[in-house]
Amino acid sequence: MSPDRRTAVAAGSLFLLTEVAAIAGAVLYRPLLGAADGRLAHGADTRALLGVLCEVMLVAAVAGTGAALFPVLRRHGEGLALGYAFGRLLEAAVIALGTVAVLALVTLRRDTEAAAGADVALAALHDWTFLLGPNIALGLNTVLLAYLAYRARLVPRFIAVLGLVGGPLICASAVAVMFGAYAQLSVAGSAAALPVFAWELGLAGWLIARGFGPGVGATPRPGGEAAEPAGVRRGEAAEPAGVRR
Repeated sequence: MSPDRRTAVAAGSLFLLTEVAAIAGAVLYRPLLGAADGRLAHGADTRALLGVLCEVMLVAAVAGTGAALFPVLRRHGEGLALGYAFGRLLEAAVIALGTVAVLALVTLRRDTEAAAGADVALAALHDWTFLLGPNIALGLNTVLLAYLAYRARLVPRFIAVLGLVGGPLICASAVAVMFGAYAQLSVAGSAAALPVFAWELGLAGWLIARGFGPGVGATPRPGGEAAEPAGVRRGEAAEPAGVRR
């Protein structure tokens, strides 16, 4: 297996892990965060701690995708590749902050002398980190990676287009949530997240099954398109050295 193929499998596996860990964490947190009266649900501590473990894996996977893809992406734009890698680190850091808020909620749940209202503040902190990390930061990172993938033909362009559409859409949805148009976890919010969800699943599946596209080893032209690999012209195979038609 070539180094690029190993990178593709590793990155695809990390993208799949982000989806599984994010969904599992959200489900496990609900009893802790979902009480309408601000009181923490009884018996939610163990589930919340399991959710924390899921989000620790999520943080590692989010940061790992940026690190894994950087050697490939830098061939097609080092500045954008660095932006994606650091953007994923920022996204992971915001998610980690929300995880710390959940751990603090667990402590309050166990401490009957805790100040009233502190649990509500920590739940709000988690909700805001969820909005800024897996929504706004994710949307910006998606646009960066999808643009590079589209320009360099690293994956089929219909997959890259999903990211180019889904990234701005989830950012716009997060802004709508910020101004109270609808709740984070709602039908409208879920619909806005579907293109990004499809992008990450499609990207992960393609990278694991097929690897990077033909542009992976090419260098970018000044106009943005990736040049053909050395010795290969579009529409014809490379000829052996010393052989002319």
